[in-house]
Amino acid sequence: MADNLVIVESPAKAKTIEKYLGKRYKVIASMGHVRDLPRSQTGIDTENNYEPKYITIRGKGPLLKELKKEAKKAKKVFLASDPDREGEAIAWHLSHALGPDNDYYRVVFNEITKDAVKESFKTPAEIDMQLVDAQQARRILDRLVGYNISPVLWKKVKKGLSAGRVQSVALKLIIDRENEIRKFVPEEYWSIEGTFKTGRSKFTGKFNKLASDKQKTKLNTKADVDKVMAEIKGDEFHIDSVEKKEKKRYPAQPFTTSSLQQEAARKLNFKARKTMMLSQQLYEGIDIKKEGTVGLITYMRTDSTRISDTAKNEAYDLIQSTYGKEFTGVQKSKKAAQDAHEAVRPTSANRTPDNMKQYLSRDQHRLYKLIWDRFIASQMAPAVLDTVKIDLSNNGVLFRSTGQTIKFKGFMQIYIEGTDDKEDDLNSKLPEMHEGDTVKSEKIEPAQHFTQPPPRFTEARLVKTLEESGIGRPSTYAPTIDTIQKRNYVRMDQKRFIPTEMGEIVNEQVVEYFPDIIDIAFTRNMEESLDSVAEGDKEWRVVIDEFYKGFSPQVERAEEEMEKIEIKDEPVGEDCEKCGSPMVYKMGRYGKFMACSNFPDCRNTKAIVKEIGVKCPTCKEGQVVERKSKRNRIFFGCERYPECDYVSWDRPIGRDCPKCEHHLVETKKGKKAQVKCTNCDYKEDAS
Repeated sequence: MADNLVIVESPAKAKTIEKYLGKRYKVIASMGHVRDLPRSQTGIDTENNYEPKYITIRGKGPLLKELKKEAKKAKKVFLASDPDREGEAIAWHLSHALGPDNDYYRVVFNEITKDAVKESFKTPAEIDMQLVDAQQARRILDRLVGYNISPVLWKKVKKGLSAGRVQSVALKLIIDRENEIRKFVPEEYWSIEGTFKTGRSKFTGKFNKLASDKQKTKLNTKADVDKVMAEIKGDEFHIDSVEKKEKKRYPAQPFTTSSLQQEAARKLNFKARKTMMLSQQLYEGIDIKKEGTVGLITYMRTDSTRISDTAKNEAYDLIQSTYGKEFTGVQKSKKAAQDAHEAVRPTSANRTPDNMKQYLSRDQHRLYKLIWDRFIASQMAPAVLDTVKIDLSNNGVLFRSTGQTIKFKGFMQIYIEGTDDKEDDLNSKLPEMHEGDTVKSEKIEPAQHFTQPPPRFTEARLVKTLEESGIGRPSTYAPTIDTIQKRNYVRMDQKRFIPTEMGEIVNEQVVEYFPDIIDIAFTRNMEESLDSVAEGDKEWRVVIDEFYKGFSPQVERAEEEMEKIEIKDEPVGEDCEKCGSPMVYKMGRYGKFMACSNFPDCRNTKAIVKEIGVKCPTCKEGQVVERKSKRNRIFFGCERYPECDYVSWDRPIGRDCPKCEHHLVETKKGKKAQVKCTNCDYKEDAS
């Protein structure tokens, strides 16, 4: 019979843990928080030292009743919520909701495996009130900001809008970048590339400088290019120097929450929300038949890159047995201690992605493989590259050619970190040449270029910028990105954020009346203050008071001085097909749409669609139009929908595949566009 009660957040976690603990433990899920601030009011008494008013979350009454009943029967109540501030707060709220008549024990584990769970129950602790206070301070700060600014925006701009400490900074970053792009003035510049031949081998080199110039010669105009081209005499170039070096490339560290979200966005095209959902599933437990249900990864909300000695040793053995001793990069550890917080890693290196594939969904497997590969690579030897730099000249005109080859793959045997930018060619071998040799130029070609504006933010780049700026915490990025899209403050185009008209209106008001909220330094300092609370160096009420004393006058000023913004209906230039009244553009929850100006008598509405000049590849009758999903993501569909159900996330280009005659689409990966077939493996570079 069970005489111990264990409370966790989710049924999946409960199922996994109960199996490890045995019959003497009953495990029940609280389904997240059981108490919170009321939704109908701020719930913070600013006149009484910021005392929060917590209430039982709607719908949790029957569950709490059951928990109280089970707690009364139990000798001990173990609170096993997640090992972070949010988990600590859940444990604290549970202890208050269940009452003072029980003995409460706090247990934490970074991974849901038999050994980790059993070990944590050997050394239970008390609830860490410093972590609770840090979470409480964050919750109260966010409530004070949201519940004070949002009503002002509803009154002055439009109902349903919101602002927040992290979301407003994220929105401002996107809009500041858009303003940079708008103001950007392209500048002309040129390059000169040469194709050279030595024996039967060819290689390329780029113009570097004129020998008469101390610095690299700038090619700003065609006249600069003509001056250089005029100096080249004949087709013989002299090899001035050959510099060979060995270079080591080290593996990336294992994942934190932020780097996992970034890499999953780059390599798997996962949104942060999806990455966190799948990570939660892998952490809470997967049924792998012989072993039963087991957590496959460590806790996924972390900013630590540390690895336990046990995990290091297991990875060392696997790398040595699979690839050889020369591939091991980290010496085995003699200690057996575990760090309190770890990176996101597999709970066992021996559960390889191939072995786990049969137990996982496609997306679970892709994410697990990413985490496993990154972790194993982080414990491997660096890659060794042979690099060569060749300087060659003709009549004082200097060209330079560089190349590299992989001498030893090391960690690159299994994993290379992704990037938003163009990646280096890791194998660009140059022919063997020596100082004093001569080579012949086959062609010398100038090319005109123009500087490009800074790129819009991808989800990965936005997460990275927020993290580097010290804004928010790992757990806040996914909901923040979700919110600015749901509020129609931004839309996605080619996987990059573009601010909407509504986003720019809201940002303008927040910048004008709440400058502290969108100030990066101010917000970063606030995060540091919350960390100080967690470390016991600062009292949470002091942190709130320091903020609110400056914030409250800003709210009063906004209520008095912010002008009401009339978002006027813009004429479409066509009449309503139902009543003949003029159609107008209106701003709705999901962006602009067309509506009859005779509303509410006529409720005719139409989505705004943009033809792309391509006939539908399915029905061959309608035009393909650009549409927006409810989350503001652009997709393409047939104008004849629902008669024709053609739909695609990728833009069709109006040509058929030369191999199989299915239609071609254009896709983008980073800055590189590619045309590919929707049916076979045909690919080509986009023009």
